[in-house]
Amino acid sequence: MCMVSRTGRHLQRYDNLGRRQVVGCIPYRFKCGSDGTISDDLEVLVISSQKGPKMMFPKGGWEIDESIEEAALRESIEEAGVLGNVEVATLNLVLHLLTVH
Repeated sequence: MCMVSRTGRHLQRYDNLGRRQVVGCIPYRFKCGSDGTISDDLEVLVISSQKGPKMMFPKGGWEIDESIEEAALRESIEEAGVLGNVEVATLNLVLHLLTVH
């Protein structure tokens, strides 16, 4: 599969408050043993950020001409170079900010 990365924001989705909509994926696979058996252990793929020394999951803008599944697949290919099956799930994350004194 050959794919050219999209550029620009003219096709980006925005919510009713003007915030750009972003889609991401958590690429994973079940670990395979040396004997070929598949275990219950997961391997998760993270990528390095171009903006600093941090690791992250592939993500990017959700465009108006694609479904959420298509956007997640496109981002996994563009940013991580991986292809797989897309499972849609909504993650609700709660962040707890800690202050160190």
